[in-house]
Parts: sequence; C-alpha cells; structure tokens
Amino acid sequence: MHKKLIINVSNHETRVALLEEGTISELFIERKDESDITGNIYKGRVQRVLPGMQAAFVNIGLTQAAFIYVDDVIAENKIFEKMFPIEQENDLTKDYIDDIQQDDDPIDEIRDILSASPDLTFNDTHIENIINEGQDIMIQVAKSPIGTKGSRVTSYISLPGRFLVLMPASKHIGISRRIEEEAERNRLKDIVTSFRDDDAGYIVRTAAEGVQKEKLVYEMGFLKNLWKNIQKKYNTLSSPAMLHQELTISLRAVRDLLTHEADQLIVDSTATYQSILDFLDTFMPSLKDSVELYEGSEPIFDAYNLEGDISRALKKKVWLKSGGYIVIEHTEALVAIDVNTGRYVGKHNLEETILKTNLEAVKEIAYQVRLRDIGGIIIIDFIDMEKTSNQEKIFTALKDALKKDRSKTHILPMSDMGLIQMTRKRVRKSLSRMLCEPCFYCDGEGYLMSGQSICYNIYREVLRESQDMTGQRLTIRVNPEIAELLHGEEDHIISSLEKILLKQVVVYPNSDFHIEEFDIFETLKV
Repeated sequence: MHKKLIINVSNHETRVALLEEGTISELFIERKDESDITGNIYKGRVQRVLPGMQAAFVNIGLTQAAFIYVDDVIAENKIFEKMFPIEQENDLTKDYIDDIQQDDDPIDEIRDILSASPDLTFNDTHIENIINEGQDIMIQVAKSPIGTKGSRVTSYISLPGRFLVLMPASKHIGISRRIEEEAERNRLKDIVTSFRDDDAGYIVRTAAEGVQKEKLVYEMGFLKNLWKNIQKKYNTLSSPAMLHQELTISLRAVRDLLTHEADQLIVDSTATYQSILDFLDTFMPSLKDSVELYEGSEPIFDAYNLEGDISRALKKKVWLKSGGYIVIEHTEALVAIDVNTGRYVGKHNLEETILKTNLEAVKEIAYQVRLRDIGGIIIIDFIDMEKTSNQEKIFTALKDALKKDRSKTHILPMSDMGLIQMTRKRVRKSLSRMLCEPCFYCDGEGYLMSGQSICYNIYREVLRESQDMTGQRLTIRVNPEIAELLHGEEDHIISSLEKILLKQVVVYPNSDFHIEEFDIFETLKV
C-alpha cells in the first residue's frame, strides 16, 4: 500500500496528514498556543498527595496540575530492580517486553510492562510512602491535558530515538515484536548489550531492523548524552521547569512514520523542508530522497483533496455508499456509534440487507475512529441480526479493519442486543475537540468550528481567492465575534496576509452573519 505524509505549515499551525492510497487516514495538528506536550519532561513539585485515590497532583508550570498514579512513581528503592533482577531474565519478563505496544507510543511503554499482569504490580506500595507534598520530582507527560483534565504524567522516563528508546528506569533490553526473524532479533540485542556501558534499558524499535551497528551505537551515545543533560538541568533548575521538549510534530512524523508508515513526505514550507533534511542528515541520510518540497500555487491540502475529508470527519452523520449511514455521538463517558440502513432497501431479503449495511459500516467506523482519533470507551450499535454466524462475521470484520490502527484497541464480541463494546487508547484530544468548541447557539447540544479555526479558514480562503484578484485592497466581512478575534488575539493573521499579498486587508463585522460565515471581495483603494 502506497502511503504519503503531507505536511502543511503556516505561521500559526502545522497539519500532518497520513495518506493511504490517496485517502487521509490520520491527521495531526499542532498549534503554537496549545502544542501537544506529550513526551515533554519536567521538574515538578508535588502539590497534593491523595491516599484515597493512590495518586498525586504535581505542579509542572501549566494552568492545570498534572496527575500521577502510584504505579507511575519510581520509589527510592527502584521497584524495577525488584521486578526484574539484572542477573535473572525469565521467560515471563521477556514476554512482557516483547508485548510492548508496537513502538508507536514509547512514552507509555514502561507502564505497559508494569500493567501487563497483576503479578507485576505493587498493590502493597502506597503513594504516601513514596512521595511527599512539596517534594521535587522528575516526570514525563504521558497524556496531554484533555478538556478539564490535567496532564497524565509518569516518572518512568523514556527517550525515543529513530531506532531505540532509552529507559533509564529499566535494566533490560526489549525488541519490537514487529521484528520477527529470530536471527535479526538476536543481532540487535547483542549489539545493544555489547555497547551498553551503564544499567539503562533500551527498546529496539521496528525501524532498527537491518540497520548497521554503527548507527545503533551512535544513537545509544546520543540518547545517553541527552539523558545526562536532562539530569544536569534537574539538578540546577528550580521547580517547576521544563527539562526536555519533544520534537515538533513535523520531525516526529519523520521519526515515527517515514519509511515504516509512509514511503514519501511532501511539505509546503521551505524552512520545515530544510529542518527535515538536517534531521535526516543526522539520523537517516538515505531517506532524504523521500522528502519533497511542494511548490504548487494551490494550497497543498487542496491539491490532495483533504479539506473535504477533514470537514466530513467533524460531522455527526456519515453516509455510506449503499445509502445507509452511521451517527457518531460524543458523550462525557463514552462515544456511541449507531448504524442505520437509511435509504438502502436491499435486493433479496432483510437479513442480507442488514448484513451488507453492517459490513459496510464496519469499514467506515474503523476509518472514522482512526481519522477522528476517538479514544476511551466506544459502543457500536449495529442493526440487529438474527443469525449468530452473521454476528460473528461483523465482529471478525471489525477486528480485521482495526489492525491498521496504530493505537491499541480491545474489542468484545457482539452482545445479544447487537452491541459491540471496544476501547481505544486515548493520548491526545480527538479531532473534534481540537477543531471545535461547544456551540453557544444550541447551548452545548452540538458543535461548531472554533473561532480560531474559522480565522485560519479565512486565512487559507483569502490566499486561494487572492490569486485572481487585482485590486489594491481586500475586504473581509465576518461575524462580529470573528472580527473581534481578527482585530485582537488573531491579528497576526491579517498582518501575515498583508505581508504576503502586499495589499491592505480590511475586516468589517456583520451581525447578520452566522459565526462560521464570511465573505471576501476586492475593492480599489480610495
């Protein structure tokens, strides 16, 4: 399957789309005012210990305090040594390390090992005996803030590189289970074991398969020096302080998706293009030919027909080709997906019509869950089927369709009521939470595009339409609230447009406009 990474860079946001056979399958967005902080490392200060919840709040310098569970706290006696004595690596330990989530989310990999079995947890360890209020602690963000919830953090630090993940809290070496050939697994483990000069642990990522020894040794040294610098900052800076910032979304896409998930990367920013090439010079020079600078006059997401798919991913109702449809509803506790036959009436009998609609819905649900980055508990209400064999077909088809998903999912068989329950790992905001906000027109019953997103849409639309305009001034009519944003917090958009177009850009409020409505026209300067 041919896959591409399309990167759209502007002054205020970066969007990365993963395309599979020309169709967008995943979308990542990073904005300057709310960057994804997953992977960042901080020196925090414990604000409050909650023995009743076996957790604590940690001040890391953000508006909301971070949250840490007892299992994510390293005790002074290093419970990893208690778990896995260095002189003894039993088969059980090896199985857990091999069962690490497929090196897509290295920040959580340590915790995955800890939580893999009740035998490896420490229910007799109480958080009040490990940390105290006012104590400094080094933590890493495992999940960024979502809504009113603060960051989820862990003191099991993991530093991902291109080929390896350094785990200072561990002493063992794990190999990605996607590397199946036993000889290659042994080769990689022998290299890391031979050149490890400390007690740190490593996970060998899928990208390391077939890589020369020198490159692995170089990255081991790079990660080791990075860890030393982080420790040095921890010893010198006062809390709260950031000790290490994860790579930008563009470079993370290169590190984690290029080659393994994509064959080609196309970016529309010269500066980002150069930074990617510099990054590849250090880690993977052979991939430089896979990177291309987009220089077309049409916006890059328009050139690949992505804007329509993104807009469709914000709708509650999604139509199927047959005429059926699915409805995706977000609630506080879970996401409910309902399947309906809609306009599809079938050709032969009712059971066949229902089965065909459900099977078509399975593919669309797997696609939408991945594209929208829906996480947590998901309940799917399929159309009722009488035959048990048809229910099993739907369950099997859904499991197969979700194999492409890099996030961990767990699916239960269909219940007697025609429901399938599943969970999907949630690390960051879903697409709807990222691009939308509760609708004040309907008192929070639905969603509309956020004011910031509307401003960015206006920015992109002006660039599109300005190519055919010859006037000396552009006028934009918008809802008064959007006008206030463009004159205030988002005034950099107008400044950027005037600098690019070399024209005066004037914004007029119109109280009759819906908040998402805007109008662009040119005038001669008077």
